[in-house]
Amino acid sequence: MVTLESFHLFRSLAPDELQILRSITQERKVAAAGEIFREGDPGDGLYCVKSGLVEISGLINTEARRVFSQLGPGEIFGEMAVIEDRPRSATAVALKQTEIYFVPRNEMLSLLQRSPALAFNMLQEISHRLRDFNQLHLREVVQAERLAVVGNFARSIIHDLKTPLTIIGLSADMACMATSTTEKRTQAQERIRKQVLRINDMVGDILEYTRSNRDDAALGPANYADFIKEILPELQAETENKFVRIELQGEPPAAKLLLDPRRLRRVFFNLVHNATDFMLDGGKIFFRFNGDGKEIVTEIEDTGPGIAPLIADKLFQPFATHGKSHGTGLGLSICKKIVEDHKGRIWTRTVPKHGAIFCFALPLAN
Repeated sequence: MVTLESFHLFRSLAPDELQILRSITQERKVAAAGEIFREGDPGDGLYCVKSGLVEISGLINTEARRVFSQLGPGEIFGEMAVIEDRPRSATAVALKQTEIYFVPRNEMLSLLQRSPALAFNMLQEISHRLRDFNQLHLREVVQAERLAVVGNFARSIIHDLKTPLTIIGLSADMACMATSTTEKRTQAQERIRKQVLRINDMVGDILEYTRSNRDDAALGPANYADFIKEILPELQAETENKFVRIELQGEPPAAKLLLDPRRLRRVFFNLVHNATDFMLDGGKIFFRFNGDGKEIVTEIEDTGPGIAPLIADKLFQPFATHGKSHGTGLGLSICKKIVEDHKGRIWTRTVPKHGAIFCFALPLAN
């Protein structure tokens, strides 16, 4: 149980001011679950918790109520009603049997005018309350952003998994058909095997994306031309289903690069899938290669609508999506991370009347 002079707000009062405070203060008892005031009520004065526990809450919308704070002995509430003559913006309820000191608004204002020390303490109390409220708001904003990131991340995974799961389903149906030949069943089994591996790679890439460091031990010397020739049939098989054709504009260079073939495949699949998403009526994807003795630059261009200049610098941001009804752009951010883990760089360039052009450079092996 707390006496009036023990409250931080009143500790600076002179004896005569404390005597005035006692004379204007009312003591009230509130039963458990009893309402002290409700939002919309007139702001009648200042409340101080003598004993018990008070919960302050407010309506976020017409149905949801949000608890702002719980106040115990020695704490004050309702102080804003002393400063401004406006209705209450929150509801105060006793969580258990509670005793409170109540100082009416007009009497409290008169005391504040007589005591500079009390006015200063009141200003400090309000400042602390606003600071606490700001911290609460910031925590809620951060939590909401985290939940949004989790949601976007989940949607991105689902988007990336749709294609291989669809292929697995269609291949399984074909293999189980009574009229299916041995050759068709073998082809279906091979498609399923490749898509299972692809899903495994996707999950691995997403896990790696969340890691801050990348071990260079996975990079090994590889012939770039052999690598391109190995993944090209897989890419062509997928794009043909969307009436998109991949064309090589020049042979890939037979240069030795330090690669993680499994992860670099993901870059090609992501960029090709991104291109087909914007060519709903079909089209072409061109692969070009050039080098300067230090690095090999790969360009992937499509015959789609191209990249708007306003979004070009945001394409590789995690969860950013532009112009698509699905996906979040995580695929492009993973491309950026994989290329950078290969000590390379990735960018876009714009050519009038051309589609999107994605470029990435990988250094030659020493």
